[in-house]
Amino acid sequence: MSSRLKFNLTLILILINVAVFILVYALIEAVGPNFLYSVAVQPAAILAGHKLWTLVTNMFVHANFLHLFINMLSLYFVGSFLEKLIGKKRFLIFYLIAGVIGALFFVFLAPSSQLLIPAIGASAAIFGVAGVLALITPRVPVYFMFIPIALPLWIGVIVSLIVMWLASIAAGLPIGNTAHLGGLIAGVIYGLYLRKKHSKKVAILDSMFKKMY
Repeated sequence: MSSRLKFNLTLILILINVAVFILVYALIEAVGPNFLYSVAVQPAAILAGHKLWTLVTNMFVHANFLHLFINMLSLYFVGSFLEKLIGKKRFLIFYLIAGVIGALFFVFLAPSSQLLIPAIGASAAIFGVAGVLALITPRVPVYFMFIPIALPLWIGVIVSLIVMWLASIAAGLPIGNTAHLGGLIAGVIYGLYLRKKHSKKVAILDSMFKKMY
């Protein structure tokens, strides 16, 4: 589960996201806010067979700088780690697949009252990456939000999903929870596959963090 290529693919993905963020908002300024609907995934459009490319483009678009910053910071930590473990090619393919699966979850689980609501962001793909790591390196210590102690990665992933879901309900925040869930499920499935196929390597990785908890 490794790659000989030297460049950091995760960093390239981050730079692409930043570049797209700048480009999209330049185009919004130039042609109007409706441009966002040409890159965001919208359940009604997908269910009608339109704008299918948005299943991919949405994961490179962000609502504002804070949205971009949080996602890219998360991607840097979990993405760089998984990239080293499984190699760049597998990482890129899975990252894109997890993002698409997250978008499909958002589309097919959207209630009828929300079919016109668009979704953007890399969160589904990032939850996918975190889901893989939660299966193959569950004991890796991570710090979550304002909790002053490190938590095992698998607990941090679950807590993150639950907190975001509760925050969206309590505060009415526009968070694509079903997309996050879809990405996470994709990650768990791929993680289970890797645990079975590379059981010895996974056991070695797990033993490296075993004594921390």
